[in-house]
Amino acid sequence: MKLQFASAAIALVAALSPSVDAFSPATRPSGLVQRTSALRMSTTEVETTNGEAAAATGSGNKNVAQTEDTSREKVMTFSYDMSMEAKYEKPTYPGTGNGLSGDSGEYDIIVIGSGMGGLTCSALSAKYGSKVLCLESHIKVGGSAHTFSRMHNGEKYSFEVGPSIFEGLDRPSLNPLRMIFDILEETMPVETYKGLGFWTPEGYWRFPIGTKKGFEELLMEQCGEDGPKAIKEWNALRDRLKTLGGSTTAVALLNLRQDAGFLSTTAGALPFVAKNPDVFADLPLTFDDLSKTVDEIVTVPFVRNFIDCMCIFCGFPAKGAMTAHILYILERFFEESAAFSVPIGGTSQLGETLQRGLEKFGGKLQLNAHVDEILIEDNRAVGVRLKNGNVVKARKAVVSNATPFDTVKLMPQKEGESKKLTKWRDDLGTLPRHGAISHLFLGVDATGLDLSHLEDPAHLIVQDWNRSMQDSQNLCSFFIPSLLDKSVCPEGKHVIHVYSSGGEPYEPWEKLTPGSEEYEEYKKERVEILFQAVEKAIPDIRDRLEFTIIGSPLAHEAFLRRDRGTYGMAWAAGSSAPQAGILGSVLPFPFPNLKTPVDGLLRCGDSCFPGIGTPSAAASGAIAANTMTHVDNHLKLLEEASKKDPIYKFLDPGFMGQVYRPLVQGFTPSAELRTERFATGAGVAPVDYTQKNAERDAAASS
Repeated sequence: MKLQFASAAIALVAALSPSVDAFSPATRPSGLVQRTSALRMSTTEVETTNGEAAAATGSGNKNVAQTEDTSREKVMTFSYDMSMEAKYEKPTYPGTGNGLSGDSGEYDIIVIGSGMGGLTCSALSAKYGSKVLCLESHIKVGGSAHTFSRMHNGEKYSFEVGPSIFEGLDRPSLNPLRMIFDILEETMPVETYKGLGFWTPEGYWRFPIGTKKGFEELLMEQCGEDGPKAIKEWNALRDRLKTLGGSTTAVALLNLRQDAGFLSTTAGALPFVAKNPDVFADLPLTFDDLSKTVDEIVTVPFVRNFIDCMCIFCGFPAKGAMTAHILYILERFFEESAAFSVPIGGTSQLGETLQRGLEKFGGKLQLNAHVDEILIEDNRAVGVRLKNGNVVKARKAVVSNATPFDTVKLMPQKEGESKKLTKWRDDLGTLPRHGAISHLFLGVDATGLDLSHLEDPAHLIVQDWNRSMQDSQNLCSFFIPSLLDKSVCPEGKHVIHVYSSGGEPYEPWEKLTPGSEEYEEYKKERVEILFQAVEKAIPDIRDRLEFTIIGSPLAHEAFLRRDRGTYGMAWAAGSSAPQAGILGSVLPFPFPNLKTPVDGLLRCGDSCFPGIGTPSAAASGAIAANTMTHVDNHLKLLEEASKKDPIYKFLDPGFMGQVYRPLVQGFTPSAELRTERFATGAGVAPVDYTQKNAERDAAASS
């Protein structure tokens, strides 16, 4: 059992770091004190420790204050008490839908939200045989991974609104999202590139992936006489984390489920654990603050800066980030086959690919269908009430892909509810979060524009190494997909998406009226740093503009359906988050449980394990889908997946999985997820949902 526990914990580690994809940099407030004094101040208290941040009910407003003077050592989080009712009307924007679609009906599983987590959960649940409905409030699928278009002079320009940096989508890989595409037998065309551009106080440099030698040459070039020392320290860090990094090919996130069935589905990791007994001592390190290990090993400033930049994809620099977040980079980014991908047609292709998988297996996606309330009867989620008043029933489960802050809005406190539910709602509603994001979308005339100095479409910009990586006026990124994907804009043009880190304070924005003179001026003020970032690569960018669109945190909130435009939950590594479950009592597990105190109600998305990032969010949806099905179905899917490519062979737990299978069959899915279909045999035999649903539909139509 000790070995099995270790193998399951290793599964938690595996594929965490494929969450390397887009992030958003932010802007540091100028004149913020004067501006915010006349604005609504939320009753919030934010400290640099998780416990104090979660309390967040004191006087004053440290959300804004902490952004006025940031330092490299500061970990920033933002907190709000979601039980406090907003005293102002949220702005609405054309192009986001009115949320009034959606019919009444009955399904096995209802999923709220079509982000990567929600779509993955929906598609895999449909493949498992459940009758699934995915409800999306927006008129577009994909959550943060969608694309919008703007017509200009009769021609179409398309822009990303969220993630833009993806590794491992061009081939079968350890990226959970690519694994899911292959399991669903869906393809997504991409173009690839082999590096990231960095614009820092030292000047421009490029991080090459797929070459260990190339990275060592970069260290020698950037570190001068400390070059050999930098290489030695980098390799020492890789050696220190080698055992944990090797776990990424011992077991995958797709093997995970949250019930006794995990003993069978993760049993394939037992040989790895037996050969690497030191993994026991490293289990707490997996979820601990990465900076503790970095501080012990790395002293060269350039290497420390690089590590912080790569960690910021998860929302934190090394201080605040889980050690697990860098494992994939250490292990996989230096393999020859490593490459970043640009989805042809835009990031929206991620969601559309998953949607095809969902519909292939009989699932349904309903857009423009806003959920007003999750319906609970006798402490069980039984369905949802839509904004248009229609009720959709769930025979088995409701899964929320909304943020925890948006999920609790769907569950108003009711008289006589359990104390556990009340505490859960309070805990999730006051979790620390990352700040908001500002965007700059540019349509550019490329006539005579020489971009041969830009080898890659994705670039990160750091203004000052002494300031926080989370400071929205210090760190940002720009992405030029049209360098590789000519379909996103007219010939002779380019589209550029510039975005801040997730550290933009929301308070200065919340009472500004979109379209007002004050609002428009403040938008220009806040994104000036984003313009300056692009000018580092294209000095005459302002003279080349066809048009400019500025996306404020208010627009980010409305278009991406994320409360206060947050980048995501921000529980800094090193301690367990509230509602972390059993795992949180034995390891510093920084995520609330995907299960809830309400039977038949689960969560998925970037606020669940394994965290922020498109692949991680997709993995959370897979874990939720696995948890809702019988272990036999899960094992069958893993066996099937293992045959799709040699790299996936490790997914099948094989003989050891079959050894544990009879011991756990009767406990899957767990009791609170069983319906009348599992009454016979207490779930020992898997149910053919496809056949059951066909019989039910035939009876209903006769």
